[in-house]
Order: sequence, then C-alpha cells, then structure tokens
Amino acid sequence: MNESRAAVRYAKAILNLAVDNKATDAVEKDMRSVVHTVADSKELQDLLASPVVKASLKKTILSDVFKGSNTITQGLINMLVDNKRVSLLNDVAQKFIILNEELKGKSIAHVTTAVPLTKELEAKILEKVSELTGNNVTIQNTVDESILGGFVLRVGDLQYDTSIANKLSNLKREFTNSQ
Repeated sequence: MNESRAAVRYAKAILNLAVDNKATDAVEKDMRSVVHTVADSKELQDLLASPVVKASLKKTILSDVFKGSNTITQGLINMLVDNKRVSLLNDVAQKFIILNEELKGKSIAHVTTAVPLTKELEAKILEKVSELTGNNVTIQNTVDESILGGFVLRVGDLQYDTSIANKLSNLKREFTNSQ
C-alpha cells in the first residue's frame, strides 16, 4: 500500500511539473513507452527489482533504454534511482497516464466479466458511465471466469460489484452470522 501511495505522489509531482512546462503530451508518450518497455522485458523488470545491482549501473542502463526521452522523464528516472525507489518506475508511469487522462477529462472504466463483452453491451456501459462521471470514458475489459457471472466495474475510486461470486460470498456471510 505504501508503495502505491508513493507512486501516486511521484506521478502527481511529475504531472504538475509537466503541466508547468507545457510538456504533458511528451511526458505521457514517454510514460507509455516506459510501461510497454517494462512489460515486454523480463530482464528490465529484474533489473528494477534487484537490490544487488548498483544504482549507477541502473541509471546508466535506464538512460540508454529511454534515450531521447523528455528531460522531465529523465529527471524522474534519476530521482527514483537516487532515492532507491526505481522499482516504482512502472507504477509511477501507469499512475501518471491515469492522472493525465483525468486531467484531459477522460476516464478508464475497468470492467471485469466472466466472458468477453459484446459490442452492444460495451456501448451501453460506455453510455451509462459517461453519464455518471461526466467524462469521456474508454472501457478496458478483463475476463475473469472466477466471478462466475455479472460484472465488476471500476472507474477511479468507484467500484460497482454485481458478480455472482460476490453475491454468493455475501449470502454465505449472512448464513454464518445468523447461526
């Protein structure tokens, strides 16, 4: 929990700096590059998590990997390495993207379902969520068969859980408490 709070703090600070320097688009492009690069490279993930690799080596490697990035992005990487928080780089990048999208008036609705959403259902969800939040919304659908049916919708801090697994869990809790 503390790591995600720290990632949010770093992301907010970088977003404020990018806004002040009118570089939000360039920094967002860099952050998307960081997310994709880290996701695609197991070696880079291991490097970021390793306490054995020296900070100077991490800084050199990350500077080479993200060469040509905005100076704000380079500063973030150097700061995370210097503060021994480089393992948060991917989380900070993801949080930055979310915060910047919100700043633009866009939101991402995370919908977890037991089966993939149909185009019609996706359109209905988009319409309702846009109506509720007042933002331009995009849907990210995750399929998780363990919820059995229904869906779990997350937009920002809001969560709406109508999954059958949740209902069964609540029913079990009611039976246990009534005895």
